[in-house]
This record gives sequence, C-alpha cells and structure tokens, in this order.
Amino acid sequence: MRCLYCNCTESKVIDSRSADDEKTIRRRRECTGCGRRFTTYETIEIAPILVIKSDGARQAFDMGKIKRGIIKACEKRPVPLEKIDALSEEIAKKVYNSMAQEITSKAIGEMVMEGLKELDEVAYVRYASVYRSFKDISSFMSELQRMMENKALENKK
Repeated sequence: MRCLYCNCTESKVIDSRSADDEKTIRRRRECTGCGRRFTTYETIEIAPILVIKSDGARQAFDMGKIKRGIIKACEKRPVPLEKIDALSEEIAKKVYNSMAQEITSKAIGEMVMEGLKELDEVAYVRYASVYRSFKDISSFMSELQRMMENKALENKK
C-alpha cells in the first residue's frame, strides 16, 4: 500500500474492522516513512461471469436482473421483499461459487424456478409460463399437473 503523503510503500496496520456493509474491511494504517495515518478499504474482487443466452450471445451476470424477474413473478403476492432478496442472493452465490466463468441462462432460470417453487407456487407458475414459453393451454396444464402430483407426494411423506 502506497502512502498518500510520501509515496512510501511500507505501512503497518493499526486498526482493522468491518465496514457498514459487512463486505468491506476498513483498515487504519500508519506509514513507516513519514508516520502519517490513512485509511484503506479492502473488498473482495469478483471475477466477471458471463451468461450465455439461448441465442449464443454473452452478457455480464447481473443479480439485479434476477431480482427484477423474481419481483415480477411475485407481483401482487404476499411475498416479503426480504425473501426475494434472500433468493436472489442465494442464486448469485451459487453462480459465483460454481467457479465457472460462464453459465447458461437456462441454468440460472432453473435455479430461479427451484427457488420460486419453495417461495410461492403462483409466482412459480407465472415465472415458468414465461421461462418455458408455454405454447398453449395443454402445456400449461401439464406443468400444473406435474406440480400437483409432486405436492401430493410431498404430503404423503
């Protein structure tokens, strides 16, 4: 770390604590050259992850886009924003923890659908209807039938 005042590259950490966002560390340093103090902030550098769209195009991963999709699916549903935030953060963690530099939009969509299934069934069906682009009522009904069968199996356990 280079001192702001004398450009010395040697300093010692006097105090270290978490910043307000809990994702940043605030360090108070003292320059060994001039003795003056300064503050630095340390954050984790996130390597960019590319999302491969169905048409083959690539774009940067954006957690905000996932959150907006979940909010849209949960519109006029009794789902608190905290749960929507938690789901979008959980999906982002899965994406970053995969250690892959690229991920398909299909894989992300499946993660969203799995999370929505647990969060709210109506939101799940809304998202699935757009994500799976149901062509007609029979494909929509078959998805609902599959959901009802899974629910019946869970209730028997």
